[in-house]
Amino acid sequence: MASLGIPQNTIAVLQKHNFHIQKKYGQNFLIDTHVLEKIISSSGVTKEDFVLEIGPGIGTMTQYLCEAAREVVAVEIDRKLIPVLAETLADYKNVTVLNEDILKVDIARLAAEHNNGRPVKVVANLPYYITTPIIMGLFERHAPVDSITVMVQKEVADRMQVGPGTKDYGALSLAVQYYATPALIANVPPNCFLPRPKVGSAVIRLTRHERAPVQVADEALMFALIRASFRQRRKTLVNGLCNAPELHLTKEIVLESLAELGVAPAVRGETLTLTQFAEFSNIIGRKQRSQTPE
Repeated sequence: MASLGIPQNTIAVLQKHNFHIQKKYGQNFLIDTHVLEKIISSSGVTKEDFVLEIGPGIGTMTQYLCEAAREVVAVEIDRKLIPVLAETLADYKNVTVLNEDILKVDIARLAAEHNNGRPVKVVANLPYYITTPIIMGLFERHAPVDSITVMVQKEVADRMQVGPGTKDYGALSLAVQYYATPALIANVPPNCFLPRPKVGSAVIRLTRHERAPVQVADEALMFALIRASFRQRRKTLVNGLCNAPELHLTKEIVLESLAELGVAPAVRGETLTLTQFAEFSNIIGRKQRSQTPE
């Protein structure tokens, strides 16, 4: 029976192991059982599932996952937490703890070894400082992931799900929505954590698309265009792209491509939809290829 998620139990474990919370790892431990139950239920984890947990901490959510799933692999970067996890997870025989950096883990190998190669469900209470690299790393490496249910900073959750024309809309919004369907599950106040973070949090579920919602010839080019478009939000799309040295775009090509796309030359990147960025990328790609000598 899961025993963590209650403040006094979490404090007792930390004190017993003389564990000092590491700011560099963004450690904030969940101490609210209702939030933990909400995460597990919204993740859709069943006894048939293999789950990858990122950043188990002292094993609070891991205990709940072990009770809900067939098998859990928990990846923890802080080696000082490994002996703590050995104790808090001692009663669970369906969990493996890896002392590794999730950005370097071969998730395809984990899926092959533990899930017959089928996509895995990812559940995590992510450190805020590395949320975007972790989520985008999973997507961009095309890791075999079915869904990602994560606790993130509220501001980041907002950016993942908004559309064009809003202040939170940007490269992260477009990237997440290209790979997955985002759904906000719950807002979580600071008092649900130990220590309390200075900002609010949210649980969001990202369900991976079976097929991308837009067809793009060159994924890398599209995301390079998107990143350059939002790098200087006050600038027009033309200026933003022409000032991006990695793109090597002339003003002529950008203006011609915008005209073909059917939008005004003074447009800003924040007004374009994912569909428009995909089409814009395809147009620019065609023009670049036609100008390349054979």
